[in-house]
Amino acid sequence: MRPTPASIPARAPVPARVIVIGNGVIGLASALALQRRGVATTLVAPDEAWRGASWGNAGHIAVEQVEPLASPAALRSVPGRLFFRGGAVALPPRAIATWLPFALKLARASTPARFAHGKAALGAILAEAMPAWRRLLADAGSPGLLCEDGHVVVWETAATAAAGLARWRAADIGTTRFEPVPPAELDAWQRRSRVPLAGAIRFRGSGQITDPAALGEALHARFHALGGRLRRARAVGLTGHADARVTLDDGTELTADLALVAAGAASAPLLAPLGFRVPLIAERGYHIESAETDWPVDAPPMVFEDRSMIVTRFAHSLRAASFVEFARAGDPPDRRKWARLRAHVDALGLSMGAPVGEWIGARPTLSDYLPAIGRVAAQPAVAYAFGHQHLGLTLAAATGEAVAALVHGESTPIDLSPFDLARFT
Repeated sequence: MRPTPASIPARAPVPARVIVIGNGVIGLASALALQRRGVATTLVAPDEAWRGASWGNAGHIAVEQVEPLASPAALRSVPGRLFFRGGAVALPPRAIATWLPFALKLARASTPARFAHGKAALGAILAEAMPAWRRLLADAGSPGLLCEDGHVVVWETAATAAAGLARWRAADIGTTRFEPVPPAELDAWQRRSRVPLAGAIRFRGSGQITDPAALGEALHARFHALGGRLRRARAVGLTGHADARVTLDDGTELTADLALVAAGAASAPLLAPLGFRVPLIAERGYHIESAETDWPVDAPPMVFEDRSMIVTRFAHSLRAASFVEFARAGDPPDRRKWARLRAHVDALGLSMGAPVGEWIGARPTLSDYLPAIGRVAAQPAVAYAFGHQHLGLTLAAATGEAVAALVHGESTPIDLSPFDLARFT
């Protein structure tokens, strides 16, 4: 389908120079897609270690997550999933001024009609995710970073296994399918666990990035090999009428034919002066990780649903991740969440020796749990790609291809109109 007129202003020229703001996986994939088409692309990002959600996630290519979390069922489940009740959802009292307005917008976006609309939109772009990753990593010379061995969902009691299986059978899981884990395989996992495992299913069609750090290095290396430029600075201002002007924190102003805002949770302040009140929140996640592990290197990601935790074996480490904390990105971390992850790991008997690293990062989440991908009609020298919530890694390659086609005025693989920021005006 072709993008809507709001996504591509009439007679917008094809840009020769583009500035991409943000070097998370969305920004990197988009910059690569543009540079590969011969567009002179400059990547603007602070000189900081890779600590964002692009690199701290579970590495899971979650193409089964077709149903947006802005749904009647998800809202009904929140009270039982709150942190103080042992669940993964955290609403810190100190951040109520941040999460309460967002929660009200989320509730308004969770009607049955909007949920169905969002599910159709996510299903379309998720169907492109795995093929796009194959193309991107083949071009970067690192196809082995994508493992297409699916993932496993595990339950610890007969009751939760029955309820969980019923939920997955009723869910739209897109291009994936699942099957019961054979008894022999479940027994093998049981021998590694201190708690009884009552049941498990194996998804087929999902995947995993085997080494997040190596992914970032491979994408950066390919970008530079194609002639892309990296500017170490933080973007603090943006305009985009006749051309794009990006103001940096050192006072420098960069100009180009187009600027792409792909700064994750930092995207909303850049777009606010352009008239967008973007309902974006820093939905924070936590993980613990250790290189001291004998967990099988070929093990698929394992979701322990009773504990709302996913455990991933990367090339050099084992990572356990969880939590959906609605807060401000700069708030201090809640150390109780790392403690609970350690307690889960110890209770399960997972192999995770000292030293154990701790991480917190902010997923950029919009109130309808759909990403923002499009071009500003009133300022045609500005485009955007952010707000991918839990699906940033999953959708990065597909988003990069869509952005490159969008700014060239070409047909995109999927209809981008559901992702236009105009939906919030």
